[in-house]
Formats: sequence, C-alpha cells, structure tokens
Amino acid sequence: MRVRTPWIEALRKKQEKDIDPTQKSGTPATPSNRDLAPKRMSDSYHRVVIPLAQDPWLLDNYLNASGHIRLGTIFMDLDALSGVIAYKHTGESVTTVTAAVDRITINHPLKELCDLELSGQVTFATGRSSMEISIQVAKAPEEGASVQKEDVLMTCAFTMVSLDPNTKKPVAICPVKVETEEEKSLFAEGERNYNIKKARAKTGLRKQTPNDEESDLIHAMWLRQLEYHDPNNPLRKPPNTYYMSTTTLSSSQIMQPQYRNRHNFMIFGGYLLKTTFELAFCAAAAFSHSRPTFLSLDPSTFENPVPVGSVLYLKATVAYTEPATNDDTSAQPEDQRRQRNHGSADQNGGKYTRVQIRIDSKVRDIEHGSTKPTGQFNYTFLVEKDISVMPQTYEEFMIWVDARRRAERVRGSIGGVREGNGSGKAEKGSERGAMDDGRGLRITE
Repeated sequence: MRVRTPWIEALRKKQEKDIDPTQKSGTPATPSNRDLAPKRMSDSYHRVVIPLAQDPWLLDNYLNASGHIRLGTIFMDLDALSGVIAYKHTGESVTTVTAAVDRITINHPLKELCDLELSGQVTFATGRSSMEISIQVAKAPEEGASVQKEDVLMTCAFTMVSLDPNTKKPVAICPVKVETEEEKSLFAEGERNYNIKKARAKTGLRKQTPNDEESDLIHAMWLRQLEYHDPNNPLRKPPNTYYMSTTTLSSSQIMQPQYRNRHNFMIFGGYLLKTTFELAFCAAAAFSHSRPTFLSLDPSTFENPVPVGSVLYLKATVAYTEPATNDDTSAQPEDQRRQRNHGSADQNGGKYTRVQIRIDSKVRDIEHGSTKPTGQFNYTFLVEKDISVMPQTYEEFMIWVDARRRAERVRGSIGGVREGNGSGKAEKGSERGAMDDGRGLRITE
C-alpha cells in the first residue's frame, strides 16, 4: 500500500502534537548505529502483477474514453513500485523520496488488453544517500514462464534519495553487493548515469552559454523571422510553423490528501508524473490538432516536495520539433532536417513530427505567500502532422536549445534503456532500436 494511515488519523495526530511533519527539526530520527552492510540486488527485487485482463473494475481505473490504457496511471504505479523497492533496500528508519526519473521509454507497445507485470530492483547504490532503481513493465507471462523481449512494454529508471525523517538531511544507505556478470553490467550502467548527470549539471545553460553551432542556429532563426515581417520580402511564415508563445497550456489544482505519499503530508511523485504527462498530452494534441503517441519521458528532476493542501501550477510549452520519417532524417544535418520539416512526406505518404513538450511546475501555499519550483518534465510525442515550432524571445531560444540538446542525446543513443532480458529484471544499455518509433498499432494512450 502507498499509504498506511487514514488521512483523518494522520491529521488528528498532527493537530494533537502541534508539529508540522513537513518542516525540519533539529533532532535526527535515524539511528546512528543501524546496519549498513552491503545488500544483494536480489534482496530488493519486487514483482507485482496487475490483472487488467481479469478484473473489469480494476481495468476501469486504467482506461481512457477511447478504451486505451492511460500511461499516466502506469507512471503512478512505477513510482509506487520504486518506493516499495527502495524501502526493501533501506529499511523503515529513513524517509525515501523520488529525486529523479532518469528515463521512461516504450519498447514494444501493447496491442491487446492483458495482465501487466511490473518488476524491478536497486541496481546502483554506493553507500551514499541515493540509489538507482531499474524497472520494467511487461505482459505478464504464464505461470512458470519468463518474460519475452517482445512482451516488454516499458523500461525506466528512478533515482531515490533517503533522508532523515526529522532533519530532512540525506543519510547513508547500504551499498549494493555485485555478484554476477549481469549485475556488474547493471551497476556499471548506473554509475555511468550518475556521472553523466553530474557532468550535465555543469554544462547546462545556466552555467554555459550556447555553443557556436547553437548560436548560429539561433541567429539563422532570428534572421528568418525578420524576413517573415519584411513587407518588401515575399517570404512569409509557413502555415505549419507556429511561434512558441502560442503553444503554451497551463493548469492549477489544489493538492488533495488522496494522492499523498506514505508519510501522509506530501504528494507522491507518481501523481506528479501522471498530471504532467496528461497536460503534455493535451498540449501536443492542441498544437498538432491530432492524437499524439507517447515516445519517451526524458530525464526529469523533482526539485522540491509538494505539500498536501498546496496549489500546484503547471505550464506546458512545445519546446522543440523535428521530422520523424522512415528514412531516419534524424541522422541528417540540422539544416536539412529543418528544411524537411516544412513539407516532406515519409515513405508511407504520411508526415510525422516528434514534438517535445516541456512542463514547468511550481507549488505555492494556499495563502500564496511563497512559491517554489517543483521540477521540469520533458515528454516526447509523435504526431502524424508536418508541423514545427519557432522561438522568438531569448528565453524561448534557450528553451529550444535545451530541448534540442535532449533530442541530440536521444539521437546518439536511440532507446536509452535496453529491452528486458526475459528474466523479469530490467536491463539497461544503449542499443539502437530498443525504443518504439510510435507508429505501430497500440492500446496505450
């Protein structure tokens, strides 16, 4: 269970003690002498089967209006499972929170309703406060059988951080004991991801200006806009190009206790994934006037917790677009891709565009006295439409550059997370072709 105490009981205890459990206190609650001996990866392994094909009432919670499975609901389950796995590794004396989603990709889309198996384990932990948890979602196999590669729907990795329940400061956890060659590979991949995140933090746009190539692209787009507005120039903005400022979509909602985490007074990360995904889906649909197909969630970070009773503000922006065709124009030079983005058809006669949606989130208390950012989430969808976005202001150009960098990283390693190995345990890597291209028939949203 995600929560263990009814909300009314948790609220009464808080009122009786007159202590706000969301605030820091000076007395540590985590025992200083707890056992931090290394643990095997298999110690944290956990598997859950969701009987969607057997229970119509349960299936009700997972279906949208057109009968497709809501991926946002699956995302909630992924975060809940990562919490279960994390506590199997750390024990109950710490508070464990979702710090980041390293990547979620579709490997093989579901083509029929079936029972789903969610499984995962801690695959990287060195004794610091953080751990990486690798998870896969697959079509549940028959009793005694193993998951086949073609049955793996989704793979992902979560970064969890353990904190002292009172001081809210990071605390050390058990390192992972690596025993088999497969585990060595998983651990090495987790270490690589950790180092990549540290390196990217130092080279982000807040730390470094755009490079020469990016500056040239920005300047070229600015010159193109001048041509669009020059009355003496016959060139005009193509009808399938939209300014970024016209693509935004916003929402706000009060955070209710039904979506709290196991510590009762904060919203759990899976609900934020669900709400940001659904807003991103709507933004992609409004932009393209078509039904988008989810491709991936790029690495995203949870910056600050979201208290129960606060107001969550979300803003979706179409940050970047690029053509997606059967002849893989994503490997072409930038200028050729931009040219094709204004009217090229793929080999099937259709026009496809990858649309990257950026969600910026912030939380405010109900009195609106304070505001904190809660994270940035970057979703990529495929739409059957020849369409592109163009930034105008410096802020929008930076959003475009950041999104373009994300697309370039994906292009360099299509798939990001490798298909499951059939053992029911997530296997990570960088093989091309592991990620679904979004065009096949599916029953997922």
